Amino acid sequence: MSANTPLASGTHKPRLSISQIVNMSVGFFGIQFGWDLQRANMGPIYDVLGANPDEIPLLFLAAPLTGLIVQPIIGYMSDRTWHPRWGRRRPYFLIGAILSSIALIFMPHSPALWFAAGLLWVLDVFGNVAMEPFRAFVADKLPDSQLNRGFVMQSLMIGLGGSIASALPWIMTNIFDKKNTAAKGIIADNVRYSFYIGAFFFLAAVLYTVFSSKEYPPTEEELARRKAEGKGGFLSGAREIFSSIATMPPRMRIISLVQFFTWPGLFLMWFYYSVAVAYNIFGATSDTDPAFGNGRDFAGLTLAFYNVVTFAFAFILPNIADRLGRKWTHGICLAIGALGLISVAWVHDKNMLFLCMTCVGIAWTSILSMPYAMLGGVLPPHKVGIYMGIFNFFIVLPEIIASLGFKWIMNNLLNNDRLLAVQVGGYLMILAAIICVAFIKEKKNENVDETQVAEMEILENRSV
Repeated sequence: MSANTPLASGTHKPRLSISQIVNMSVGFFGIQFGWDLQRANMGPIYDVLGANPDEIPLLFLAAPLTGLIVQPIIGYMSDRTWHPRWGRRRPYFLIGAILSSIALIFMPHSPALWFAAGLLWVLDVFGNVAMEPFRAFVADKLPDSQLNRGFVMQSLMIGLGGSIASALPWIMTNIFDKKNTAAKGIIADNVRYSFYIGAFFFLAAVLYTVFSSKEYPPTEEELARRKAEGKGGFLSGAREIFSSIATMPPRMRIISLVQFFTWPGLFLMWFYYSVAVAYNIFGATSDTDPAFGNGRDFAGLTLAFYNVVTFAFAFILPNIADRLGRKWTHGICLAIGALGLISVAWVHDKNMLFLCMTCVGIAWTSILSMPYAMLGGVLPPHKVGIYMGIFNFFIVLPEIIASLGFKWIMNNLLNNDRLLAVQVGGYLMILAAIICVAFIKEKKNENVDETQVAEMEILENRSV
């Protein structure tokens, strides 16, 4: 069946070849390249531009707030978009990639803290525009029996892109001899060149997916429904979003709670890990101390390593999930990741950080795939985009809470101890693992027949 041929109502989606799944996932390599450059380097950039440790979470508020607002809107819009040449999701990939790449080019030239924070808002808005439809893209094109492999292929691309992006400053210094420190208030050359390269890969990878993948046109039933729904304009869209929140499938509610306690561990690592390694393990005394640059770059190298682990583990995760089930696979991986985060504060030999990040990489592979695989087969096909956007609420809400409230916690409870903050994230991830295995109900052979899964979920909804 051609990707340009509409699927008749009730028709099963055809299985795609490995090369087709790869093509539709390459764009995530570029998107993650941009995200990981930001995650590994914005904390040190803010530090160089004069931010205090307790201000860092607030300066990272752009990502969760833009995700909270942008993702459900883009999901709603992309569900209702169709262009004969560009399709449903691909226009958003392209627009987001172009504008995010521009922000990446300008970021390392930030002359002041406010300028960098403003550019981060631009980068996060359009990063979300590009990223949100990619999750729905997989659910659009793959039958439930291939969802594990579809989302894991995204994990593989994310691991590959993230590993290169996180290691770039170290590569720029140790291979291309770019300086890793500069005068107070100036962003080092190795970071600057890394952002240029990131802008190129972000745009190039998304362009590859846009031009190598096609989408199924909407059925006549979908077109008629969209025409009827479109009469209400903005208010209709707002009602649709709030109605969808109120009527989330039961399993989505539990997976959302798992997400809510999972992501703080990652946020706190991204907030504090790189600078903590520089000060606590490399013994830096200021951000102009050579030990600060060395520690920050080494931390980036270990972050790159967890993405390498993600890349490698993605090859075997589908087989594990097929044997253990999705919820047990995810719960075990989260527990391993929590151990990695908690053990960072016990490290005295810098090379032990690679072991900590191995654990984080295992968890990251699952975080990027298993929740979406558990979710994908139980969402109404015509509302996949909006539900994926709503699902993102439970990623960004804990980050908003951390950004607004963690300043007080850092000052009053953690004594501005960055390593202790990373450990707190690990304990929350343990809670997420417990919720996952204790409360998610998973059917046997769930990943075999998407129609049966949808029918079982409808029965669950009726019983609630």
